[in-house]
Amino acid sequence: MERSVGSRRRRRHTRPVLGGAMAVVAAGALTVTGLVSSAQAADVNVARNAGFESGLANWTCSGGTGTTVSSPVHGGTSALKATPAGQDNAKCSQTVAVKPNSTYTLSSWVQGGYAYLGASGTGTTDVSTWSPGSTGWTQLSTSFKTGASTTSVTVYTHGWYGQASYLVDDISVTGPDGGGGTDPGPSIPASPAGLAAGTATTSSVALSWNAVSGATGYTVYKDGAKATTSTGASATVTGLAADTAYQFSVSATNAAGESVKSAAVSVRTAKEGTGPGPVTSVPKHAVTGYWQNFNNGATVQKLSDVPANYDIIAVSFADATTTPGAVTFNLDSAGLNGYTVAQFKADIKAKQATGKNVIISVGGEKGSVAVNSDASATAFANSVYALIQEYGFNGVDIDLENGLNSTYMTKALRSLSSKAGSGLVITMAPQTIDMQSTSGEYFKTALNIKDILTVVNMQYYNSGSMLGCDGKVYSQGSVDFLTALACIQLEGGLDASQVGLGVPASTRGAGSGYVAPSVVNAALDCLTKGTGCGSFKPAKTYPALRGAMTWSTNWDATAGNAWSNAVGPHVHGLP
Repeated sequence: MERSVGSRRRRRHTRPVLGGAMAVVAAGALTVTGLVSSAQAADVNVARNAGFESGLANWTCSGGTGTTVSSPVHGGTSALKATPAGQDNAKCSQTVAVKPNSTYTLSSWVQGGYAYLGASGTGTTDVSTWSPGSTGWTQLSTSFKTGASTTSVTVYTHGWYGQASYLVDDISVTGPDGGGGTDPGPSIPASPAGLAAGTATTSSVALSWNAVSGATGYTVYKDGAKATTSTGASATVTGLAADTAYQFSVSATNAAGESVKSAAVSVRTAKEGTGPGPVTSVPKHAVTGYWQNFNNGATVQKLSDVPANYDIIAVSFADATTTPGAVTFNLDSAGLNGYTVAQFKADIKAKQATGKNVIISVGGEKGSVAVNSDASATAFANSVYALIQEYGFNGVDIDLENGLNSTYMTKALRSLSSKAGSGLVITMAPQTIDMQSTSGEYFKTALNIKDILTVVNMQYYNSGSMLGCDGKVYSQGSVDFLTALACIQLEGGLDASQVGLGVPASTRGAGSGYVAPSVVNAALDCLTKGTGCGSFKPAKTYPALRGAMTWSTNWDATAGNAWSNAVGPHVHGLP
């Protein structure tokens, strides 16, 4: 599935013209002992609440554009997130006390959209520096000298008009103390509260707890001995014995030391032969929707916001790691308005409690996961299973659009199935070209795992014209395109229950191929009942057809959930 044209590309940038002069002026300061540099060992950070651990205290943000978030952060437990709006560039500033005729180093860590860092009112030359946006933390740094009578300077950060939100953390204005002092050093954090156990498998236990202010890390103890560490408020302890009781506790740490351990929780691992956690069954006729773990202009959602018409929710996407074949998942809390991992996990459980399946999707247009060897197949299976254990996912969606090796993907999915058990949900979202022939790698993979495959929701969009099962060419955006191409899968070896129709939720969800919900419903009727067909009419009907899929639940919400409100009830009412 594409990430551009109103779909999955996170950001685009147009570089602005950077105005204002940048200069660095350094000089010495006269003391009773002679001329010495103003940078002394006693230099301090004169910025207050420099890591935003106390919210926006000491900071002023224009137009209410700034807030603090708990993830992502560079250090501590909070960072500033500011969002430009209209003619407001989301400027946040603080006045700091400085000494005259002194040199200060100004730095910060930034992430996200365009981010500027500067100082004004220096009494000499005001300075600034900037970053054109980044997906990881990037350090900005410059310096300035104060004038002969300057006792205060305004330090600021801002974004750029029309650009994405930016994040800032750990601002430093290092130089002589101007009389305003500095933030006190860290104190030992409090003991974590709210320790709770999540999914317990035969060999692992997922744990979560409440984040502690001022903590930079956590240590998890198993039966009194150190088991693992974490930088966030959750962890999975592995290497455990089946059907065995363990006591777990957790402490918080920072530069000052380690807190006392939390109250312990007792957990028993699962017996041999049991699955990884909650297992729900996919209904006979199901609706699949992709949920965006990022903000690209569509409605930002929590999982709890996804309408009940969706039976399978595919979380998009898992991220590739440096290990070939291995994946991980990073919740974009900043892009999702502060949605926390704890809330995300709780929402997964809540959806499962209502009979829904939440799975992790691997790939997308920009996905770079390659499973093309025995080692990468093993890494894929192990890493996806680890995500199933940690988050409680019901399964995995294969949405690899940059090549798929049927031999090794088959090995990977069978290995995963053996670990997770018979309740594992496996879906696929190939492009139309991938399912034109049973000799294609995607089609071969689907047939290779037919006994454990849930559904193939081919993408009937962004493809142009394609051959139908009758050898005729059909143009996308029509009922014939949906039915004649689905016929290839239905007659090529897949069971009708393993075939779904994948379409965009709105005109903004894809570059081309959108069809109205009424067209989707007509195609479903044509394939299952032989009614509502266009010029193509299949030789027989397929009452067991699984249903439909859409990209995405977010684009659906942007259009008032028109797609799911129309297609959902129709799918659930099929014979």
